[in-house]
Amino acid sequence: MTMWRTGAGMKKVGHVLLWLTVMFLCACSSETGQSQKDVNKQPALAPDFELGSLQGQTVRLSELRGKVVVLNFWATWCPPCREEVPSMQQLHDMMSGTEFVMLAVNIEQDGRKTVPVFLQKNPVDFTILFDESGQVRKSYGVAKYPETFIIDPQGRIVEKVIGGINWSQPRVVEFMRHLLPESAD
Repeated sequence: MTMWRTGAGMKKVGHVLLWLTVMFLCACSSETGQSQKDVNKQPALAPDFELGSLQGQTVRLSELRGKVVVLNFWATWCPPCREEVPSMQQLHDMMSGTEFVMLAVNIEQDGRKTVPVFLQKNPVDFTILFDESGQVRKSYGVAKYPETFIIDPQGRIVEKVIGGINWSQPRVVEFMRHLLPESAD
């Protein structure tokens, strides 16, 4: 009798597995269609913002149309953020003389105090902005640091990078140069 129950149980398990397989295959085919739609979808327009810089100037993203913009969200307390700063400066230097802008948005409420201290040991000459209220960070959906958005000359987000990377590696520089307006080549 135990053998019969085991056999019936196995039959039941077989039916459940068959049902799950059919459901899985149906889900995969609908997701494949969804992915196809996403591939053909235009990149999203980067949310516009206006923030103050370390130098006391106001930067408005929409005024940078026509340029490739690297928009990096970071904090001085974040180890991967601190580690990528030198390579960000190197990329900034390599792209000098082109339609390229590096914007580093500090998300700390006390960033105007902590950033100058950090920059004494890690000097940079790209633009540092402050988002003390967190509004810009929220509009971009930033949840981890560093988080970086690459914006093309039309103002569209073409790439999102979560985590620190070496911004001066050749493939990154080539990618940035590829995005430049044709008149800049």
